[in-house]
Amino acid sequence: MAVFCSLYSSSSGNCTYIGTSSGGVLIDAGVSAKRITEALADIGVSPSDIAAVFITHEHSDHINGVRVFASKNRIKVYATAGTLDGMDDYGVFKSAVNAYVIPEEGMETAGMFVKPFRTSHDCNEPCGYTVITPEGKKASVATDTGCITEEIRRSISGSDIVLLESNHDVGMLQNGPYPYPLKQRILSDFGHLSNEICSEAACDLIAGGTSKLILGHLSKENNIPSLAYQTTKSALDIMGAKENEDYILKVAADLNDPVIF
Repeated sequence: MAVFCSLYSSSSGNCTYIGTSSGGVLIDAGVSAKRITEALADIGVSPSDIAAVFITHEHSDHINGVRVFASKNRIKVYATAGTLDGMDDYGVFKSAVNAYVIPEEGMETAGMFVKPFRTSHDCNEPCGYTVITPEGKKASVATDTGCITEEIRRSISGSDIVLLESNHDVGMLQNGPYPYPLKQRILSDFGHLSNEICSEAACDLIAGGTSKLILGHLSKENNIPSLAYQTTKSALDIMGAKENEDYILKVAADLNDPVIF
């Protein structure tokens, strides 16, 4: 049995737990170490159960808590070489953080196999991750990307569960208060996925056998959870997929219930 839990997922902070009875990993640590520890406790997990933290990229909402959490609990941190350089620029390694470059071909930890895949975002060397459990179940985290590249599509295809970015509604973003350059950055191929693009990727995933989808990294200013949910559900309705029969669809929020996969 494997557990997937989005502990935090928004433009304010991101952290995902994936684990089995043998231990677990975190994808990102973008809130304080105290909040991460409390969120883990709420699902019955101790920091001592965490074998490693895998970072997707160096933006603050993905690394804010990693220095304290990893050093206090003596947990190894993995990321791409570019992301580690970016984290170093932010002073993450001023304390005793054991950080390593994750091999492109992936690695084993806590009895699971973790493999990075490149994403398209405006930072050094961003990536998402797939995690394969000892039973062969596959989970993927694919957020903070301006487009779904062929590498992303290939990497997350066949996943049992996917945390997929549904960052913004295009209309809300275009008519909202953000300055024009920021709007263009978010809408670019190096920004964030819209609800519409997310829904297209969701249809491909469900057609490929994915049964559990979590929509994540929603913008608090440019999205509404019900709108993100309905955009993807409507696309799945059109393709003939039936909710709770062919798939389960959720929107990530702080301290989500764990999902068994």
